[in-house]
Amino acid sequence: MSLSSKLNITDVDLKGERVLIRVDFNVPMDKEGKITNPARIVAALPTIKYAIDNGAKSVILMSHLGRPDGSPNPKYSLKPVASKLSELLSKDVKFLPECVGDEVKSEVLKGENGQVFLLENLRFHIEEEGKGKKGDEKVKADPEAVKKFREQLTELGTVYINDAFGTAHRAHSSMVGVQLPKRAAGFLMKKELEYFAKVLEKPERPFLAILGGAKVADKIQLIENMLDQVNTLIICGGMSFTFKKTLNNVEIGTSLFDEAGSKQVKDLVEKAKKNNVKLVFPVDYVTADKFDKDAKTGSATDESGIPSDWMGLDCGPKSRELFAQTVAEAKTILWNGPAGVFEFPAFAGGSNALLEACIKAAKNGSTVIVGGGDTATLVAQAGKEDELSHVSTGGGASLELLEGKTLPGVAELSEKK
Repeated sequence: MSLSSKLNITDVDLKGERVLIRVDFNVPMDKEGKITNPARIVAALPTIKYAIDNGAKSVILMSHLGRPDGSPNPKYSLKPVASKLSELLSKDVKFLPECVGDEVKSEVLKGENGQVFLLENLRFHIEEEGKGKKGDEKVKADPEAVKKFREQLTELGTVYINDAFGTAHRAHSSMVGVQLPKRAAGFLMKKELEYFAKVLEKPERPFLAILGGAKVADKIQLIENMLDQVNTLIICGGMSFTFKKTLNNVEIGTSLFDEAGSKQVKDLVEKAKKNNVKLVFPVDYVTADKFDKDAKTGSATDESGIPSDWMGLDCGPKSRELFAQTVAEAKTILWNGPAGVFEFPAFAGGSNALLEACIKAAKNGSTVIVGGGDTATLVAQAGKEDELSHVSTGGGASLELLEGKTLPGVAELSEKK
């Protein structure tokens, strides 16, 4: 699947069209239904405005919110999103209390002069995900009903735009079932695809991947795929302990050890040797007497080992220097997974040092991409998104891309002619 050959919104003439856009408005809300972080709505504005400014007859937005499991639930209504969007667009957004059906269709067909509609939560219908729950029982959607649901969504638009990269790894109806002749990427999706194409199709070398996080077993596929692509690989975070103990018999105390993952370590190291990939691990640690933000802290090295009732929760000063040096040598840097338990301030130093090194590299002209999830949270908390080349909005979607998988939502987009 080529990422760089997909049709983009700017390739399509939108004049007079009903533009059906799959957005990601899965925003956090408090108990009163107030939106606590509108970032995802803000992120979709360029695509929505582009459609309006380029003469779309109407813009029909569809999204999911939360996990209502295939039946209506007022707690997950997109209605509050419509008012927030109206405010951000300075334009009336008409909320429709359903996402398919005759009433929705007749309302949408009446829309003109760039009228914006927001449909109710797609996941109120079991046909969106293809499965749901009735009470505590898991249920599957009827294939005929799914087909009809997809046809009803398709009827609403004349051009389809997908701007929901965060859901691109899901083969849901709104992602793969809208069979309009032109299916293009919106600006968010376009940026994600362009940057991932930069890393996965033609990286400027040396190419470094920084992989952190807890369990080796969860990241096996990612490590495997990266070993076919990179020149250097930093393995940090909780999963480094499994490597250090298995390879060098370092004393790791009560640090995270992944039994299942440890069985794969030797094979991964063999593959790295075979592919001439340099592996870089931490060499010292910030330790804790328990897993707690107020834990007593200590320090340890590979030589000294971590005392038997202590655990490593971050990498130490020597490792930070080693990582910074490694980052400085690379031209393309992909970062997925923090270097320590950054949620606890006492153990955030390693991740913050890595972030500083990455910012410096970006300033010096390297391409630095953060692959969603915890690492994106870390960058956002520091308010440094603009200082890196790209911070992905899709945790699961970016992970699957980096594992070498095809994303259904991307595969369904039209090819550029």
